[in-house]
Amino acid sequence: MKTRITELLGIQYPVIQGGMAWVANAQLAAHVSKAGGLGLIGAANAPAEWVRSQIREAREITDLPVGVNVMLLSEHADEVAQVIIEEKVPVVTTGAGNPAKYMQGWKEANVKVIPVVASVALAKMMQRAGADAVVAEGMESGGHIGEATTMTLVPQVVNAVDIPVIAAGGVGDGRGMAAALMLGADAVQIGTRFVVAKECTVSQEYKNRIIAAKDIDSVITGRKNGHPIRSLRNQMTREYLEMEKNDVPFEEMEHLTLGALRRAVVEGDVKMGTVMAGQIAGLIAKEQTCEEIIQELVAETKEIYQKRAEIIL
Repeated sequence: MKTRITELLGIQYPVIQGGMAWVANAQLAAHVSKAGGLGLIGAANAPAEWVRSQIREAREITDLPVGVNVMLLSEHADEVAQVIIEEKVPVVTTGAGNPAKYMQGWKEANVKVIPVVASVALAKMMQRAGADAVVAEGMESGGHIGEATTMTLVPQVVNAVDIPVIAAGGVGDGRGMAAALMLGADAVQIGTRFVVAKECTVSQEYKNRIIAAKDIDSVITGRKNGHPIRSLRNQMTREYLEMEKNDVPFEEMEHLTLGALRRAVVEGDVKMGTVMAGQIAGLIAKEQTCEEIIQELVAETKEIYQKRAEIIL
């Protein structure tokens, strides 16, 4: 499959793995890249030296491109940005802020910069700042979300910018990938399905919760405080939503979620931890290797294009 993104990034398939905090480490990222997509190491709020170690570990697994996702609000963002230059990372995606302050340094180091955006205005701003592409992320995604859906956001961003657009949010199989490409995207970014990849090192309880999820299990917390997060419903989300309903001060609510993602990912606490997952979780039914996931996505996408061609008169 050849698109502007495969040519820009030097990858075989237009499939990007989301840079998920506590989830997207060297093992997952390297095996996604090895399978023909682009794997991303999620820097999240980790120290720069941890990010450096993960970059080097990924390179021991594959010599294919592996990128880093930088959370710009992190206290370590400046140091991580420098590590990316020093380690000659080929691709960076960014979230939770504006990467403008790092753009010149990254560009001089030949780093491809791909910000995640949730609006047309931000996509335009990133193009003006020199971004090589953007990820248009709909509110179907797991984790921190915006307000627009993938179906409405992607075509509007495609119309608004000249750089390639990667669609994220609600893509879990070939039907979603085919739809995203038809909307004008040059690639898809997938998170939730890769969480259950065999190479992903999250707790088995986390994987099992995603595999067992139904279509109605997705819930959004934090809307009242302006930081909406999508995860799977559990005891923690029920308690949090009740606190939101009763206008409990944010400081008290924060105690409930402090370290909650780590509890789910590392410790396997899927009752009081935050099980971040997109709305597509209800479609995911099994663990597979990264290679099996990508090959299935591509095969399904090609089959859909061939079958649906018959409707054109």
